[in-house]
Amino acid sequence: MSLLVVGLSHRSAPVSVLERAALAREERMKLLHDTLAAEPATEAAVLATCNRIELYADVDKFHAGVAELSTLLARHTGVGLDELTPYLYVHYEDRAVHHLFSVACGLDSMVVGEGQILGQIKDALALGQELHTAGRLLNDLFQQALRVGKRAHSETGIDKAGQSLVTFGLERLAAGADVTAWAAGKRALVIGAGSMSSLAAATLARAGVAHVAIANRTVERAERLAEILAEPGGPGCTASAVEMAAVPGELALADVVVSCTGAMGVVLTADVVQAALAGHEDARCAVGPACADATGTVLALLDLAMPRDIDAAVHRLAGARLVDIESLAEASADAPMAADVDRVRTIVSDEVAAFGAAQRAAHITPTVVALRTMAADVVTSEIARLDGRLPDLDDKQRAEITQTVRRVVDKLLHAPTVRVKELASTPGGAGYADALRELFDLDPQAVAAVSRADSRAGTHNTAREPA
Repeated sequence: MSLLVVGLSHRSAPVSVLERAALAREERMKLLHDTLAAEPATEAAVLATCNRIELYADVDKFHAGVAELSTLLARHTGVGLDELTPYLYVHYEDRAVHHLFSVACGLDSMVVGEGQILGQIKDALALGQELHTAGRLLNDLFQQALRVGKRAHSETGIDKAGQSLVTFGLERLAAGADVTAWAAGKRALVIGAGSMSSLAAATLARAGVAHVAIANRTVERAERLAEILAEPGGPGCTASAVEMAAVPGELALADVVVSCTGAMGVVLTADVVQAALAGHEDARCAVGPACADATGTVLALLDLAMPRDIDAAVHRLAGARLVDIESLAEASADAPMAADVDRVRTIVSDEVAAFGAAQRAAHITPTVVALRTMAADVVTSEIARLDGRLPDLDDKQRAEITQTVRRVVDKLLHAPTVRVKELASTPGGAGYADALRELFDLDPQAVAAVSRADSRAGTHNTAREPA
């Protein structure tokens, strides 16, 4: 295993750089294709969220791999390599595994313990599988990361260490008030119908808003989300889908706005929000100040997109309260850590060790398979030679001799192959495969053929659904 990850996140880079480095799905696809075309990489996957962009690859050369992956990130994000490099982090082999498992558990999230990252890891794996850039190593790695994340959430109280980004953002909008009491009876506008926007709509509905309007570039997706929210036995609010062109009018009716789209530019300008604030008096109440809450906020806006959907200049508008990724990062820096975080760290450490041992053991499997194949060929050859020398053997005698020879070979190979697998799973055990190939003079092409077959099989695995 020569796993390498090069990336940047809210921990290493300012929001302004993360915004510029954000990649749409089509750009991620191009990045994966170019990574696989690069000489050092044989597998690739990209994990892109609102606060991180990470490129994972199986490489044969560390320094060349770091240089190539860094250059590819710079080229596809459009951020110059000289500017990007100070914000990049690099993890290799077990440290790369530890990093992804920590990410999957929410330990590296802006809000510790948030669970949305599991869906994003699943999406990263699905894209790698779709493009056939994820082979055996990355399939194993990302599927195990999903299982580790699920284990952390089910066996510990990591969820209590922090909430989802949506919940945390709404708490910031409520400015210390109980979110349910703050949201009760309000009218909400959700822009976007992806996973984060859907979570925001459902969270607002459960918090008690009276109505949720959903705007999306594809109206059909907004309509499906509105139907789900309004289903009998659902959260209990009404919901409607609107065209993106109707957003300015909906702003004048809304009390709270959540935006999370895949747009690469601003969706709500300061001028549009200012017009909506001016329209509140006519659209909502006879006296403007009556629309404001206890903090003087007429319109509360939560921007969960990266790059940002809402113009940062909205921060300066009277009557508007904007919480965005940058302000969430500042607020979460001082968030209290739960005691269960230590338990999750222990789980991650144990799982990293187990994954490394399994990968090292798997590394010798092609050699063991090639050895047993060679032994079987020898048995077949010797039985054929015996048939030539003793043509009068009947079928029963021939079968008994063949079975005896095979048992002898199996018994002679059993202990060494079991032991070499055990030794290979230990740190530094990679050399045992080389020793086995040398001692038995195994054909390197035969071993490589088994490895290629395993790798192709790995690309057809599917990610398990996280809880």
